[in-house]
This record gives sequence, structure tokens and C-alpha cells, in this order.
Amino acid sequence: MKQMLIFMLNALLAAGCIRLAISAALTYGITDHPGNHKQHNAPTPFVGGVGIFLALLITLIMLVNTQPEETTKWLSLGLGAGIMFATGFVDDLKHLNYKVRLIIQTIVALIMILGGGVVLSNLGGLVPNLMLELGLLAIPFTIFATIGGINALNMIDGIDGLAGTLSFISLLLISAVAFIIGDVANLTLAIALAGSTAGFLYFNLRYASRRRARVFLGDNGSMLLGFLFAWLFIDLSQSSDLAMTPVTAIWLFAVPLMDTLSVMQRRIWLGKSPFAADRHHLHHLLLRAGFLPQKVVFFIASLHFLFGMIGLAGWYHGISEFIMLVGFLLAYMAYFYVTLRPWRFIPMMNRLLVQFDTSLKFTAPTASSTAFFGSHSVKDIRTIFQAIRDEINPKMEFYMRAYKQHSDCYALTLSILPPENGVLDGEFERQIALLQQRLIDNGPNIQLRQLTVRDKGNEQKQNNQENSADYSRLPERRQLDSKHLGFEILFSKQALGYQPDTESKRVFLNNSLICQIDETRRLPENNEVIDPTP
Repeated sequence: MKQMLIFMLNALLAAGCIRLAISAALTYGITDHPGNHKQHNAPTPFVGGVGIFLALLITLIMLVNTQPEETTKWLSLGLGAGIMFATGFVDDLKHLNYKVRLIIQTIVALIMILGGGVVLSNLGGLVPNLMLELGLLAIPFTIFATIGGINALNMIDGIDGLAGTLSFISLLLISAVAFIIGDVANLTLAIALAGSTAGFLYFNLRYASRRRARVFLGDNGSMLLGFLFAWLFIDLSQSSDLAMTPVTAIWLFAVPLMDTLSVMQRRIWLGKSPFAADRHHLHHLLLRAGFLPQKVVFFIASLHFLFGMIGLAGWYHGISEFIMLVGFLLAYMAYFYVTLRPWRFIPMMNRLLVQFDTSLKFTAPTASSTAFFGSHSVKDIRTIFQAIRDEINPKMEFYMRAYKQHSDCYALTLSILPPENGVLDGEFERQIALLQQRLIDNGPNIQLRQLTVRDKGNEQKQNNQENSADYSRLPERRQLDSKHLGFEILFSKQALGYQPDTESKRVFLNNSLICQIDETRRLPENNEVIDPTP
């Protein structure tokens, strides 16, 4: 009952604090703007960590009063958390160099070790009948583990609700461990953090009619939580009574660790910097496979919970730490294989979505060099899809979305994204010309129009212009510029000769699925702006 009260009070405290912080952030322009690898399309405050940090401070005050003999430990936790929160906030505003972040994270790890006495001194019984003591390597290992935990959560914070939901699940699992072993202090800390994370998720998750997050966790929140996870996992796994094995800790934090390791390993494999931005995180792949952001969060959270329960069950039933480690490595190998070969994973997930009749809402997925958006190869489709296959450079990144115009006409939008290095060199203009010529050759029923940046000064002029095809240009609210060109291709069923499945709203051509039609989102009949997000 006491722990439930702590949870509820911290949830309300964090939610109230974040609500005030959102208003202040909007007033002073402390917002994250769209662009680069980001999934949102509107400025959003990144003050989610404010509520979590405030709840932490109040919890630490309570712990100091109930455990005065551990005052130094709790003060060290507060100091380290404060530095990490402040660093993350500055990083949100100024985008610190990764070397600066690593130096500060190392300092925070040393505060945890020297001030709090929380150090990774052994790796448990990974070898049967042998405790792997680290000795002189204890401090370097602790620093490495702390930096890894901080950055793992930060790197997976890519879509609304993901990092917060994974953190919430891990905190509940940690609370279960602390409850079983009777560690009141860590139980109180974990429950309080779970409550504050729940308060944050109220504003960060998409649910009901809410189509986007009202606040982001930000680097201030993700770095703070990452540091707190490192503290909790090391403290619980290194206690005198060996409350939790180190291998259990990695199971309870499985998805952020696997995702970070797999993406960094892939970058190194390709000769790139492991700290560079990337579009091959699991959530990016699921978005490209057609999942809505809400379903991406649900899928990854379910996977994370499954891994956590495996780790918890293995620890509770005393399964060999060596077996648990081998199991984790096998799971990681499968995870890495998926992210290394997205061109196989994405079509497979699309086929599953179609098989289980899951509605594809055609979100704006982050495109990749695999260049396929569907449950099949582009080579199975003719006309427009044939033109795209033949004319678009295979190294270019694009995605497609379909809309129903009326009973016998559909619109397809094709958006081309820039390469990761941002170098264009006129390639888009050449692609436009080639596609225009090929589509003209395929007949008069197919038209191509380039989407442009919405210019309010030109809207009246556009409204007065006569459109010979009776279709309006689609000005998207997306931040389009010279690095992001889109196309609107209008085609009729006579042009493609497809056979529609009216019950499932799927379009087939030669028994190959082209796409599923979203009849709830039609292209506008005038120059009004439509929200491209589902």
C-alpha cells in the first residue's frame, strides 16, 4: 500500500511539473524542431526530464530522512543525476560534441563509484563454480557500463512513447526484484521513478485522439534515466547478498542494449563512426514496414517485457548464469541479423501485417537504401512501379503512400529522401526528368507533379490557376526543402488495369499486392493542407 502511494504521488507530481514546463517551454521557444532523422513534424517541448528529476529529488530527501547512515550515497546519486540532467538539457539546446558528453558521463560515473560506493566489482558466476572478480578492472568496467546505459536509452529515444515505455517496464521489473529480496531503499527509488515515468508518458504517448506527443523526453530525460538505470542495476547486482546477478540486469534492459550494440556494430562493420546518426534502429525498420508509431511502441515494449520476464524467471529459479548469458547472446545475434539485413525483415513484416489484416495507415516512414515499401519486390509491378524501379537510382531513398481519390482514381505519393551525408549534387532534378519522361511514355492517364514547400504568398495565386487535370497540388505541412522532394502521381484503374479487392481495400495487379488503400484520408480538392501523419 505504501509503495502504491509513492507511485501515485510521484506520477501526479511529475505530470503537474511537466504540464507547467510545457507551457514555459512553448513561451520561451525551448522546443525540438522537425528535421534530419526526427519523426515529428511540429515543434515540441523537450522538458520531459524535468518532472522525473523533481520526483527523484523528493524521493532522495525521503531516503536521506529514513536512512541517514546512507546520506553520502544518496547525495552522490543526487549530484550525479543533477549533472546528467543539466548536461542533457544543454545538449538539447546546443547539441554538444559526443566527446564532451563522454567526458561528463565519465565524471558522473566516478561520482557514483567514489561517492556512492556503487561499483561493478564482479561479473557473477558466468563460469560454473567460479565468481569472476574484476579486481583492478572494476572501475573501468563500471565507467564503461554506466556510459553504455546512459547512451543506450538515449539512442533508442526515436519515436513518441518508446523510451518512456521501455523505462517504465524496466523499472517495474527492478521493483519486483527489490521487493523479492527486501531491498526497501531501491524498491522505493524504483517505484518512485516508475511513477514519475508514468506521469511523463501521459503527455508523451499517442492514444485516443492524440496524434502526436505533447512533450519529448529529451536528452535531459533520457540521459538522466540511463544513469539511474546504471546505478540501480549495479547496486542491486553487487550487493553483499548478491541480490541480482549481473546477467539478469542485461535481460531487464535488453532492448535498449541490443539496439545500441547492433546499430553501433553495423556502423563499425560499414566503416562508419559508431556515434553517427542512423536509420537502422528497430523502430525505424518497423516504421518502414508500415507500423503506426503506436504499434511500434507496443511491439517493441512487448519484446522488451518478454526479455525482462525471461531474465526475471531465470534469476528467480536459479538457472545457471552461463546458460542465461548464452541465451542473451543468441537473442542478440538474431536482433543484429534483423538490423543488418532490413531488406529481408521489412517485406517479411509487411506480409505478416497483410496476413493478419492489419490496417496500414501509410505513415511517413524513414526511407532506406532498400527502397521497397510493400510486401513484395518492385519488379512484380508495372507502369508506375516499373518506372520507379528503372529510373530511380538504387542508392536513393524513398517511400510511397496511397490515397483514394474517388471510385475509379487513386493517388500515389512518392517521396525521395536525401542520402545520410546530405550531398545531393543535382541528383533529384535528374530523377524528376527521367520519371516524367517515362510516365508520359506510359500514356495520358498518368501524371506526375512535384511537391513544393508551402508558400502562403503563392496560395492565392495557385487557387486562381486552372488545373487541366482537375486535381490540385498537394502542399504538405512536412518541412520540405531542396533535400526532400516529393511527387504526386495520379492514375486511374484504366491506366494500371488492377483488380481491387473491395472488402479488404487492397489493390492487386497480376496477383501481386500493390498496396492497401486508406479511404479515410483523401487528397484535398483544393489547396488546403493535410496532415501527413496518421
